[in-house]
Amino acid sequence: MSKYIFVTGGVVSSLGKGITSSSIGCLLETRGLKVTHQKFDPYINVDPGTMNPYQHGEVFVTDDGAETDLDLGHYERFSSACMGKDNNVTTGQIYYSVISRERKGDYLGKTIQVVPHITNEIKDRILKVNKDNKYDVTIVEIGGTVGDIESLPFLEAIRQFRKDVGRENVIYVHVTLLPYIETAGELKTKPTQHSVAQLRNIGIQPDILICRTQHPISKELRAKISMFCNVDEEGVIQCEDASSVYEVPLLFKEEGLDIIVMKLLNLRFGKQDVSAWEKVVERIKFPAKTVNIGIVGKYIELKEAYKSITESFVHAGVANNAKVHLTWIDADDVIKHGAKKALEGVSGVLVPGGFGSRGIEGKIEAIKYVREKKVPFFGICLGMQCAVIEFSRNVCGLDKANSTEFDEKTQHQVISLLESQHGVENKGGTMRLGAWDCKLVKGTHAEAAYGKELISERHRHRFEFNNDYKDRLTKKGLRIAGTTKDSKLVEIVEVTDHPWFVGVQFHPEFKSRPLCPHPLFRDFVKASIEKNGHEKGKKAKHA
Repeated sequence: MSKYIFVTGGVVSSLGKGITSSSIGCLLETRGLKVTHQKFDPYINVDPGTMNPYQHGEVFVTDDGAETDLDLGHYERFSSACMGKDNNVTTGQIYYSVISRERKGDYLGKTIQVVPHITNEIKDRILKVNKDNKYDVTIVEIGGTVGDIESLPFLEAIRQFRKDVGRENVIYVHVTLLPYIETAGELKTKPTQHSVAQLRNIGIQPDILICRTQHPISKELRAKISMFCNVDEEGVIQCEDASSVYEVPLLFKEEGLDIIVMKLLNLRFGKQDVSAWEKVVERIKFPAKTVNIGIVGKYIELKEAYKSITESFVHAGVANNAKVHLTWIDADDVIKHGAKKALEGVSGVLVPGGFGSRGIEGKIEAIKYVREKKVPFFGICLGMQCAVIEFSRNVCGLDKANSTEFDEKTQHQVISLLESQHGVENKGGTMRLGAWDCKLVKGTHAEAAYGKELISERHRHRFEFNNDYKDRLTKKGLRIAGTTKDSKLVEIVEVTDHPWFVGVQFHPEFKSRPLCPHPLFRDFVKASIEKNGHEKGKKAKHA
């Protein structure tokens, strides 16, 4: 039978439950076990697809088109698991399902209550994610913190779940904080004690404590936590702040966390090999060179909105044995100060996806500058669309060309609403979503990066390249480098007289992993490093 690990958090949010869950999965995979993940989010939204990035951060899209929590990105990056719609469950989905069944009469006139109907639905979702028993271990993260009223049904459900499937098949891992008090010069255990006490009041006794700390935990402190929290001393795991999240699995390995988990679950396992992971961490910590890349966006003060992009640059840095330093550039600043000043010092520019008209003109101005100055450019989703608008205006002479997303009355609708989107009223889950095949054109930067002619990438958009303008743009040097298999939708554009200028309609960042960097990010960083070396060479020669 599949084993289950439930990960909860206490004291404060943002302690790293997602990274903890991912790291446990990573270590178990290095032992030869098959692992999957699941995230329960306590908000009432059906999914995060309609939420503002300032509220939620990045929306991670899966192959099957689910709009999910960004932690699912961590799960995929730390393991070989591929997430889907069953791997992220919200309170909204749970209640929607139960109410829909009640309306159909499925409950035969019974009074519908949180216990047992809501908790049963939650337990059914846990079982569903591994219904075919393909995985040895299912790791389930409960969003929020212990004590949150929204999380109580989930905590009650996982309490019951251990009784349902057997004590030997379930363990509870609790992530908590050991704050360091400067004036006292010591770590304090009381917040952890209170957090565990709240869990125990619910009926859950944690088997393992992950103690987030800025300083090493002494043997005496471990013994104290063990005694007051009723956890075996070996189950008190130290998790010091790390320079990179990809170091966390190795830190947990040193603590013996995977051995403890496998003992508690009575799991058989093979010989461990973490050499590939160690090589990744080595390159992240000790790169041979540095390159500066600018990201021109409108959520720059909220880096979580671009989480998969920033991680993809870490992976691309590993592939090129380089440290990729990211310079965050507000699109509005490009208009205020001019592109030359705003982009000063960067060797490559990326314009990411997004929605809404704010910052668009700044993005277009930045793209014009890098196109003319031959600076490597990478446009993703909206970034690709902005590149098409810029090329239409400044190369093809199509004055005020635009997307109908920003100007419905524009004379030149070079970007327009997808045909399938006409008449769509509901905003949630109705975009072009998930993995779609794309055929590449030989001799393009995209084909050189992927090394094959047919690829699959994930999408999240409502607007597209307008094929009515294809001939006019391609005659002036815009190259269609990739399309859907039926050739109807443009997926990739490039500029022919440029060293590396690529715009893609899809989101390649969702498929990049530290052990398998995305080829487009890898080659973009490589081109930026070459640009950086060329510029340094020119300066040295001039000097």
